[in-house]
Amino acid sequence: MDELALERYFDDSIANDSGFMLEESLQSPSQPHLDPPQKPADDLDLSFLPDELGAQEDAGGTSQDRSLDPHLHQDSGVFTQSSADQTESWQGAPDSAATRTPTTSGPVSGTFCPMTPMTPMTPVTERSGIIPQLQNIVSTVNLGCPLNLKFIALQARNAEYNPKRFAAVIMRIREPRTTALIFSSGKMVCTGAKSEEQSRLASRKYARVVQKLGFPARFMDFKIQNMVASCDVFFPIRLEGLVLTHQQFSSYEPELFPGLIYRMVKPRIVLLIFVSGKVVLTGAKERGEIYEAFENIYPILRGFRKQ
Repeated sequence: MDELALERYFDDSIANDSGFMLEESLQSPSQPHLDPPQKPADDLDLSFLPDELGAQEDAGGTSQDRSLDPHLHQDSGVFTQSSADQTESWQGAPDSAATRTPTTSGPVSGTFCPMTPMTPMTPVTERSGIIPQLQNIVSTVNLGCPLNLKFIALQARNAEYNPKRFAAVIMRIREPRTTALIFSSGKMVCTGAKSEEQSRLASRKYARVVQKLGFPARFMDFKIQNMVASCDVFFPIRLEGLVLTHQQFSSYEPELFPGLIYRMVKPRIVLLIFVSGKVVLTGAKERGEIYEAFENIYPILRGFRKQ
């Protein structure tokens, strides 16, 4: 009897407790515990926030914060005059070795000189090593008096005169081996010398011969009018390609003349270029012009060398 009453008591108590708990949960539902929002401190650094959040702040505070932090200008890619002034003042501030600290995100101290491409140097032209040899020098002299050409031809040795063929006395000497053309006006042309000194020496000998024949001849106005030189480049040359490339300066007519005629402007020299590699230079009044003209034409000839 007692056990049944005890079990019934426990069942009633359990039913009453579960109903009370269910009623309490329906009448007052649980709510999460929320702390009241706190206002951020004024000295809080918001420089790490993105631009979208920073744009929600008022313009005054944003511009002031960005002007104080030079890194914002560098990260945004905009470099203003104010930031440039701050950077210059920061770079120009004197610092000692103890206080100087390396920075990775800040501006780089010192000036940076960009590399500029250097102008390539013009390569020195390889010299040919070939010296043109003088073959003939033409010079003129004024004897300063009229001459009787028939009398000179009859009295002088190694002289000939044929007025029907040529109106001058042709006189020759052996040393230096040259030929002179003596005109009745007193002008004389000396050809055949191999050097300037030989040409002058031969002209003086001809003038002395005329003096011995009784004419008051003098030696005046000696001048070299033309120098002819020749050389060999020791390789064959494609004249057809040369005349096509340098049409303005050269002419080549193999039916009329086997050599190419090249008229150089500076120095004013005429060159005769042959397929075999032989070159003749003429038109110079000084020896240096011959050498200069050949050094100018030699690289061109190498470019048209036959393979």
